[in-house]
Amino acid sequence: MKQQVFILQGGGPGLLVRRQRSAGLPVLYVHGATFPSALSAAYRFNGGSWMDDWNARGFDAWAFDFAGYGGSDRYDDAAQSDAIPGRAPEAATQIARVAAYILSTTGHSSLAIVAHSWGTIPAALFAAQNQHAVNTLCLFGPVLRREGKAQAAALEKYRLVTIEQQLARFIEDVPPDHPPVLIEPQLEMWGPAYIASESGASLRLPAAVKIPNGPAADIGDAWSGDLPYDPRNLHCPVLCVRGEWDSVTSYDDAAWLLSQLRHPASRDVKISEGTHLMHLEHSREDLFAAVGAFLKENSALSPTS
Repeated sequence: MKQQVFILQGGGPGLLVRRQRSAGLPVLYVHGATFPSALSAAYRFNGGSWMDDWNARGFDAWAFDFAGYGGSDRYDDAAQSDAIPGRAPEAATQIARVAAYILSTTGHSSLAIVAHSWGTIPAALFAAQNQHAVNTLCLFGPVLRREGKAQAAALEKYRLVTIEQQLARFIEDVPPDHPPVLIEPQLEMWGPAYIASESGASLRLPAAVKIPNGPAADIGDAWSGDLPYDPRNLHCPVLCVRGEWDSVTSYDDAAWLLSQLRHPASRDVKISEGTHLMHLEHSREDLFAAVGAFLKENSALSPTS
């Protein structure tokens, strides 16, 4: 399926948006803390991506990059503010811009959202604030509220992430006696594509991608009891989908979320032999099937103009 990629301007930083057109309900992918849409929902293994899967199920597939990632504008390093860029409220306003464009372009009155990891925080915040605009919300490996201690140290505005650091994080939850679950066990193609996602990343020693630390600050707050949205304000069906070995979304996390949700169709799905990065793993077909089935069951097509 041919992909349209463009920059959405106006009302904030330029945001790279990608679309794989279909006649069905729009589904918007919201990426996580360290890599953009090209390396997640749009990334193809063996000729197929998650966006391709949505098209095959009849959905109009959309994704975008938050400011500071991929093809979107970077933050101004010369800015005098001490605020950490990329916090959830700011990210939610970027989702709002993209969602408004999607609804205006397609004529639909609402859309579905599939968000990953930290991206579930601004996605759920947007959904809670715009209940009319979101008819289904799928939270893949969500970061949820925990009762913990406050962050011990202040964060810098940005951090650098190498391929080696990504790989270590991707495999840390796999049992030590289990074969690799990543489709590319050493990130053979994904790794170089990650470095290429930021101009200048290859010039650093070692090569590393610069990302905003707003997501890290949001995660620290959430795990200290401060989540910027109330799940009780999510009125649409909500899916919590997580891997068996996902340490970011524990059983207790998912149980807490389900206890707060009001819509009777909401549910928790745990996928065997998966981690927090199932969309890059052999279990991704099970992830695609679980999300696709939930979207089909709960996303009524809205009228088009």
